[in-house]
Amino acid sequence: MTIAIAIPPQAQSLDISGPLAAFREADRQMEKQNLYDVRLISTVKSKTIELDGMTIIAQSSIYEADFPIDTLIVAGTHRYEQALDMIDFRQWLQRRVSKIRRYGSVCTGAFFLGAAGLLDGKKVTTHWQQAAELAKYYAEADVHYDDIFVQDGALCSSAGITAGIDLSLKLIEDDYGRALALKTARQLVVFLRRPGGQSQFSAHLAAQVAEESTIQSVQQWVLHNLNADLSLPALADKAAMSVRNFSRVFRNETEMTPADFVELARIDAARRLLEDSDTPLQRVASRCGFTNVDLMRRAFLRRSGIKPSDYRRRFSRSATI
Repeated sequence: MTIAIAIPPQAQSLDISGPLAAFREADRQMEKQNLYDVRLISTVKSKTIELDGMTIIAQSSIYEADFPIDTLIVAGTHRYEQALDMIDFRQWLQRRVSKIRRYGSVCTGAFFLGAAGLLDGKKVTTHWQQAAELAKYYAEADVHYDDIFVQDGALCSSAGITAGIDLSLKLIEDDYGRALALKTARQLVVFLRRPGGQSQFSAHLAAQVAEESTIQSVQQWVLHNLNADLSLPALADKAAMSVRNFSRVFRNETEMTPADFVELARIDAARRLLEDSDTPLQRVASRCGFTNVDLMRRAFLRRSGIKPSDYRRRFSRSATI
């Protein structure tokens, strides 16, 4: 099975090496039965590619003779804005995708698929920092801002950088079963279960973003007091700011509203309980600051596109693997 990884100029090295390592490790786990033939494809005429201080040599380029491809993955790059200008690559994508079983992207590689019209009417994700931009440029795409990866028919896309490994493990599972995917994940020392329903951006990560120490202090207090009064006036009082000034500073520092952060913190705590315990949903909701199960369910659907009960079935430690 041939996996082609297309490499735009100035690509992220982990967008390439992560999936490559996963597919190669799957081969090793099966004692080199050549499950995957992974080929690196240059999107320019030169097959010598400079990225992140390294030089790699691609096996082929889009200007050479076609070869059979089962799955095509476009790596991400800092220069994703060049997607519309790379006409040859765009046309190559359109031609090749029409003849293959599966295609996708890691990180900002989605912008190249969008430029080729391959995201229209499709669910897709990318790095959280570029998600709004992807939705703006390719309005016909259904952009999922928070998912680690998304599958929609033949299209599979993942969030930033290391999420490409998560996507690759899911493709291995689809192709050869969960047992091989789990063996591969263990060898790579990564989790097998970090699939599409899980968030790429947690409250604990968000709490590291703010530069203003007052905002960081409030965030840390929220994380440890989920059952407290976390209304906007209460948080503003905690920060010794007016409501208006607190809202402005919080948004400027974190790129989210205080209410969004509170909901994210509560969802994170609920996820951990659902993954690690069999605590009834009502008690999970109560312990995480939700006044009832229905509010927790609606928050889960907003953030993860999945109900708490379904999340537990998919991601709890006792789930079948």
